[in-house]
Amino acid sequence: KQWYQRRVRGGLKVLALQKEDVSKMLAAGTHLGAGNVNFQMMSYVFKKRNDVSIIDVKKTWEKLLLAARVIASIENPADVCVISSRNFGQRAVLKFALHTGATAIAGRFTPGTFTNQIQAAFKEPRLLVVTDPAADHQAIIESSYVNIPVIAFCNTDSPTKYVDIAIPCNIKSIHSVGLMWWLLAREVRRMRGDTSRIADWEVMPDLYFFREETKEEEEEQAIPEVAPAADAFNAAPAATGDAFALATATEPAVLTDQPATMIAPPTTFAAKEEWASTEPATTEWGAEGGADWGAETGATDWGSA
Repeated sequence: KQWYQRRVRGGLKVLALQKEDVSKMLAAGTHLGAGNVNFQMMSYVFKKRNDVSIIDVKKTWEKLLLAARVIASIENPADVCVISSRNFGQRAVLKFALHTGATAIAGRFTPGTFTNQIQAAFKEPRLLVVTDPAADHQAIIESSYVNIPVIAFCNTDSPTKYVDIAIPCNIKSIHSVGLMWWLLAREVRRMRGDTSRIADWEVMPDLYFFREETKEEEEEQAIPEVAPAADAFNAAPAATGDAFALATATEPAVLTDQPATMIAPPTTFAAKEEWASTEPATTEWGAEGGADWGAETGATDWGSA
């Protein structure tokens, strides 16, 4: 217990909760829980006010550090699978995977991803991190079949069955979900040594927030960009291997005040013959010598033999 208090509960100044982080969490509404409280989440509730449960921010930070240490202890970052089926956490999951090297599953979780070895999307992760235990229940159930530890962001009314590390926070707010994923990614990078604790991380939390596209942006994406047509009349002719083009290129240009126009090149084919002007000679078939076709020369009278 003393080791836990010294290492996790702010005994080390390096791991202590900073004032800037507290301001971010309060501004994002991370401490605002739901009206209902699960009996397993009672220890994380500071007090209730106006049917709203106030989450202890210090305990949220402690569980966040514990989750970051578990993620950083895995040798291959790709063995960490982060999942979010809700729209609010899909962008945060993709950004977390980009900055930490984890494997992201944004959108619908295909049943059998962890248990069915036949399908192409089969995965064998060593750790699972989910955004909402209620929405990502299928992934949590399958992880229990194959003994995969689960880290989940939990609200005060979230089910914690098969969840090994629950990080108490508000998962119903866009800014709260994005900020929690940003804090987790920053702590993982710091524990791995990729980012210094002295300097601020250059990545802003806004990149993890879900942003809904407006109607104007959707219309701009729907309209394709059309390139302007090239000026074929006043453009310079391209150099080709044609004999006519090479001959015209050597001729001196004629200066004139008239605008340049397209002039058809002279044809290189022979002149077309005028069939109508050639009158064929008429032949009288009956006037040709009046030959008797029946009297053949050298004919033999077969009956006289």
